[in-house]
Amino acid sequence: MNYRSTRNSSLKVTSAHAITKGLSDEGGLYVPESIPALSEAEILSLCDKSYADRAYEVFSRLLTDFTPEEIRHCVDSAYNDKNFDSDNIAEISLLVPGTYVLELWHGPTCAFKDMALQILPYLLTTSAKKTVDGKQIAILVATSGDTGKAALEGFKDVDGTSISVFYPEDGVSRMQKRQMTTQEGNNVNVCAIKGNFDDCQNGVKQIFTDKEIADRLAKNNILLSSANSINWGRLAPQIVYYVSTYAELVKNKKIEFGEKINIVVPTGNFGNILAAYYAKLMGIPVNKLICASNSNNVLTDFINTGVYDRNRKFYTTVSPSMDILISSNLERLLYHLTGENDAVIRDWFGQLKETGRYEVSDDVKAKISELFYAGCCSDDETKAEIKSTFENYSYLLDTHTAVAAKVYEDYKKATGDTTKTVIASTANPYKFSGAVYEAIGGRIDTDDEFEIIDRLEKATSTKMPAPLAATRTKAVRFTGSVEKQDMSSVVLDFLKS
Repeated sequence: MNYRSTRNSSLKVTSAHAITKGLSDEGGLYVPESIPALSEAEILSLCDKSYADRAYEVFSRLLTDFTPEEIRHCVDSAYNDKNFDSDNIAEISLLVPGTYVLELWHGPTCAFKDMALQILPYLLTTSAKKTVDGKQIAILVATSGDTGKAALEGFKDVDGTSISVFYPEDGVSRMQKRQMTTQEGNNVNVCAIKGNFDDCQNGVKQIFTDKEIADRLAKNNILLSSANSINWGRLAPQIVYYVSTYAELVKNKKIEFGEKINIVVPTGNFGNILAAYYAKLMGIPVNKLICASNSNNVLTDFINTGVYDRNRKFYTTVSPSMDILISSNLERLLYHLTGENDAVIRDWFGQLKETGRYEVSDDVKAKISELFYAGCCSDDETKAEIKSTFENYSYLLDTHTAVAAKVYEDYKKATGDTTKTVIASTANPYKFSGAVYEAIGGRIDTDDEFEIIDRLEKATSTKMPAPLAATRTKAVRFTGSVEKQDMSSVVLDFLKS
């Protein structure tokens, strides 16, 4: 199994190279040259396996240059009761008959990013030994909140690596900021950017494609890599939990084997829902992929019209991890839907860089419409969904999962579709305690994050997860804030290059 760049189809590399490098030299994203299919018998065999065993089966098909022993080491090291508070790793809760919530937040940072970022350090260090043995790997991360902490936790004190995380100064929740700025580890660095997530993401991409920076780092035996979902090593583990979820639903007799399901994903960068698309291509029976956005509804407009236009107002919302106007992983989807036409991809994404806008062809629009439904909702609608779900079902949603739940309600009303449905729940509600407490009727009259959390616990008879509670007594280590054009200096200073 080789991997190609979305902007240079003639380039073929191993999965180890793709994971180590993160981003291709010309700015393209690595994708598998073909999607390995799981047979019906193979999917059925997963039903009686553990999450780690299911992950092993998926990775065995996607990472063919890894030995069976290497894959086993990676999955067993990541998916265990030391890293996750659930034996199942991902829990499935019944919301109403036929609607299931896939809880992806039982890891050490209480967000779905743990599902990939607990295994990525093992995938990356294994890959590096195959491709650049002896080099120091410098991880760069742009985050809208959850990726940063999950990556920091995954890579802290991992030999041969360092990690620099950039987040928008006013674009994350208080708890997300506290998680990052109190991060422990001798190889970590965290810096706020005076701008939004797209500024952070663009800055990281510019550093990756700057030859002068690469040459300076090479002199010190340092290689840049990424822990964002532009890295295939981040995206591939996300495919696993959709494959695993289908097997688990069959195992528990919630669906018949072969029965199709809908998957609803709250997304900004398109990585999580793209992973569900890959699971569908691998053979998981999926009916509709439902893409849920907040007020930053660039993906909703794109899926419904075929026009991607980031020239619009940017909103800071109560679901900050989705406050994104440039959805990087969309490039991978379009590469597949155009028949791997790298020239078209270069043209469209060149237009995006130059004008902030592109429009896909009619045949691609038709394919997107067949695969996806898209909707969005406001902060008020998000909070109303949290309130109604808690009052009606005694289930507390975070602000991102609530977006998905609201868009799914709109989908059902618009289509009448009664297909059994899985809603991806991307974070524990206590990561966004202020907005969640306000949504259920609480009054915010204090700046004390933990006072609000105490009130939320009392009001809902729920408990803040231990990893979040631990931040109460941790010292803040990182207080820096810089202009977006100074990101490269931050990286070079940290790496002493």
